[in-house]
Amino acid sequence: MKKALASLLAAGMAASLLAGCGGSSSTAASTADTSTAASTEASSTAESDAPLEGEITFWHSFTQGARMEAVQKAADKFMEANPGVKINIETYSWGDFNTKWNAGLTTGDLPDMSTAQGTGEVVEMLNADVLTPLDDMVDDIGRDRFSANALADMTSDGATYGVPYYSHAQVMWYRTDLLEAAGLEVPKTWDEFYDAAVTLTKDGQYGAAFSCSPNDLLSTRYLNYYVVSAGSSLLNDDLTANLTSKEAIDGINFWLKVYKNCSPAETINYTVNDHATLFYQGKTAFDFNSGFMIGGVQNNTPEIAQYVRCAPLPRITDSDPVYSAEASHIPLVVWKNAKHPEICKAFIEYLYDTDNYVEFIHSVPVGMLPALKDIATNSDYLNNDTIKEYSDCVDVIQTAVDEGHAIGFEHGPSAQASYLTSQGVIEEMFQDIITNGTDVETAAKAAEDKLNDIFDTMIS
Repeated sequence: MKKALASLLAAGMAASLLAGCGGSSSTAASTADTSTAASTEASSTAESDAPLEGEITFWHSFTQGARMEAVQKAADKFMEANPGVKINIETYSWGDFNTKWNAGLTTGDLPDMSTAQGTGEVVEMLNADVLTPLDDMVDDIGRDRFSANALADMTSDGATYGVPYYSHAQVMWYRTDLLEAAGLEVPKTWDEFYDAAVTLTKDGQYGAAFSCSPNDLLSTRYLNYYVVSAGSSLLNDDLTANLTSKEAIDGINFWLKVYKNCSPAETINYTVNDHATLFYQGKTAFDFNSGFMIGGVQNNTPEIAQYVRCAPLPRITDSDPVYSAEASHIPLVVWKNAKHPEICKAFIEYLYDTDNYVEFIHSVPVGMLPALKDIATNSDYLNNDTIKEYSDCVDVIQTAVDEGHAIGFEHGPSAQASYLTSQGVIEEMFQDIITNGTDVETAAKAAEDKLNDIFDTMIS
């Protein structure tokens, strides 16, 4: 497996180099031609003239109504056009999905196709040897329509094992009304962010929140922002954990300071959803998240939605370049055990049909950015009230998507990067420091050692 991971790393780095030479988006006319060719009106002739026949199971984690409905609608239309096909759809939360497929390695209860929680989970699946290559399908859809970076993050030994269904990236969200009332500018550095957050922590309002539940990845995510902004990574070049470097120790101390002086105390046990809800409900002035923030605010406190905007992540100094610390691509994959991979591939192609795809992306506008470059300039996609209103935010997020990678993928795709975010070790470290008063350097060294032990144990 170490040889496979090394090959995966090399493939990812090579494709990343190619990404720097990417061309411009396709025209609207070519979009129509390409999407028509890709979907062939849900034709049952994906690879031959024989009708598609068979039953497949599709697991996905789009549990929210609009996204779930868009996927089901596309499946219903595909089955109507292919009467010999039955698609059974099962939905699971992201956490439950990971638990279920890992259990399925023993029980055999696995899907034919599924989503994955980002490119890190694709690497976990590759480590378990459960996926089938999709290069023929990628070429049919149009390889150059996808981000080269995104495909590189799902490539091993020269084969592509996933396709991005949508993309998003982490940026800094803020309330323009609160900043204006306090006479503050949008922060560009971490020190400016901290000072503004302290100023806005008053009268039941918090400047920001820092959350540490070991059942989620928020502490890892936030520490990664700071470490990447300082020019480092949570993984060393040899893929060992890096929590004891100056950049990591500075980052740990920074977020401890935020927790102490700007954040509700109860966030020590908050998960991603708990944490985001604070901003949705107007209780925090700053937060770090993807474009899903807009829908969350619109659904919870629509009266403040007009004041919600985003900016690039803060830097160490004002003269440092703008950077991206975390970009995510939510993939579609086909499992090796699938009895009808041809149906899975034909259905995935159909999901990328322009009408189906735009309807899905519009189910969470700005939260989900198109993974197809030509759709990002498509007039039907752009003709959405939320996308129009927050076009400045779309530009900020899209830049972060184009320039970023998943956490730890600065060195290419690796199982270590996946375990870095899935084991709760960094979150437990912060809880230990906050609750028990453990010295920062001592706690960081213990967490670093624990992560390296996990890497050695899980990656054989």
